[in-house]
Amino acid sequence: MNKVEAIIRPERVSLVAEALAEAGFIGLNVAHVTGRGVQKGIQHVGRGGMTVTVDMLPKTKLEVVCKDTDVDKVIEIIIESARTGEVGDGKIFVTPVTQTVRVRTGERGDAAL
Repeated sequence: MNKVEAIIRPERVSLVAEALAEAGFIGLNVAHVTGRGVQKGIQHVGRGGMTVTVDMLPKTKLEVVCKDTDVDKVIEIIIESARTGEVGDGKIFVTPVTQTVRVRTGERGDAAL
């Protein structure tokens, strides 16, 4: 099993969640986060011409735990649904999950997904 974590634009969350659900990946976690990457923030010109840099931008983190054989499919769905083609579209991280347990039933492994 693997955990696919995607940091994406907040306005793309519903598109990604719907596309994942249509492909059978119903379970996911969503957290609102702030951060920065290559985009390095944005600059606003305020009153009097003062420039203000906002370097910690709002993003959303989606987490999906899936079978090893489904990782590439989940990644492709996220890319297709989250991509705008602009800087700041996000990143995807994949980490191994050594064990999963469903609290209600005690099921373990793939059965707990």
